Amino acid sequence: MRGVTTPPASPPVDVVLPCLNEAEALPWVLGRIPPGWRALVVDNGSTDGSADIARALGASVVHEPRRGFGAACHAGLAAATADIVCFCDCDASLDPSLLLPFVRQVREGEADLVLGRRRPEGRSAWPAHARAGNLALARLLRRRTGLRLHDLGPLRAARREPLLSLGLTDRRSGYPLQMVVRAADAGWRIAEHDVPYLPRTGSSKVTGTWLGTWQAVRDMSRVLAEPAPPPPAAAHAPAQAQAQNSAAAQAQGSTQTAQGGTPR
Repeated sequence: MRGVTTPPASPPVDVVLPCLNEAEALPWVLGRIPPGWRALVVDNGSTDGSADIARALGASVVHEPRRGFGAACHAGLAAATADIVCFCDCDASLDPSLLLPFVRQVREGEADLVLGRRRPEGRSAWPAHARAGNLALARLLRRRTGLRLHDLGPLRAARREPLLSLGLTDRRSGYPLQMVVRAADAGWRIAEHDVPYLPRTGSSKVTGTWLGTWQAVRDMSRVLAEPAPPPPAAAHAPAQAQAQNSAAAQAQGSTQTAQGGTPR
């Protein structure tokens, strides 16, 4: 008689950490992952031993050979198994422990997507060119979706299955923006909270230069140019909305049956 093997339980939260040569920052970042949560470090072609360091510190490591911030983020989302998935940069500019209230808000059904509005701690934390690009994109986002957000920062939390249902396709710098645009098009409730933004460890791969910022803005402008889709089907709505729709349909069916009708 064979014994019954209980499969390991999924972590309550997965934190996706896109990583490209962040060996110096990893100990600080991984040391601030809330207890019980799983860190998914997505190695995007590091040459400084980041993957080995992350593994030694207890993180799960996912390898994504295709270069690009979006490629790394989406590989982490695909590898996640938790109901709620968070995203955080791996350069020590953001503290992943700040995600605790984000997750609570998603879990309690107060919001479908929670974003961190970065508040720089010192002038070096957020260069002027990067801040200007972010401000311009926030204004374009408001024009495209009506959302009055102030930032498109990488610190965020949402449920995994609804995120996958958004069908995100950008694999470069436009990935974070595409997530917000498609969530808004799908009728998600999006919240924003202030978070301290620290000077990053090492050099930025995206907004460290005017050229990198221009390329990021170009990628995001391409996302904003996507036409708004028709109203989303129930399958594309967040889990909370699906439950509400199902309950309403059951109530309608019960009423019709009581009146002698046939539920549709």
